[in-house]
Amino acid sequence: MGSNGSGSDGSENKTRGVRQTGRSGVVLTSIQGGAEPSPVPGRTQGQGPAERIAPGSSAAEIGQRARIWHVVLNVAGQVTPLPQLKQGLEQLAHEHPPFLTARYASDHAEIRYWEQADDLQDAAAMALRLWGEHRVSAALPPWEVVGLEVVDRPTYHKRIAEGYGEPPAFLGGVHPY
Repeated sequence: MGSNGSGSDGSENKTRGVRQTGRSGVVLTSIQGGAEPSPVPGRTQGQGPAERIAPGSSAAEIGQRARIWHVVLNVAGQVTPLPQLKQGLEQLAHEHPPFLTARYASDHAEIRYWEQADDLQDAAAMALRLWGEHRVSAALPPWEVVGLEVVDRPTYHKRIAEGYGEPPAFLGGVHPY
């Protein structure tokens, strides 16, 4: 065996979490770290991303820690033909479940949906990326995010119960204003 950890047939090399195979090139693999990370000044335990989702966490464990957030995302830009816009929003709904509803006009749209995240910052960050991440695949216009509201589930339901919230007129659909 050579100094780089290669076998005699050259088919597999393992060096610090990198595995090379003869056919597919380099494949990165996870490795366990040796020491606990040093605390970040001003941050209490359990606040960092590494503490939130440990490498061995199951989907059920992650789901128990995460909360459900109601998101209202407003986007706007240059006038877009309504049939093209509707088709793009319907594709977005298909690509990003659970999509609640969308309303649109030729130069703006409002998208309402539920997001699962550990905290408000994570939910807001995902919401701010939604339009850009799906712009090409859903054939959405090159609009920008012009408004965002993120509230937790209890707050959303309290607003609806008190008559302050705007319940969606069409659940699960894409409709013009």
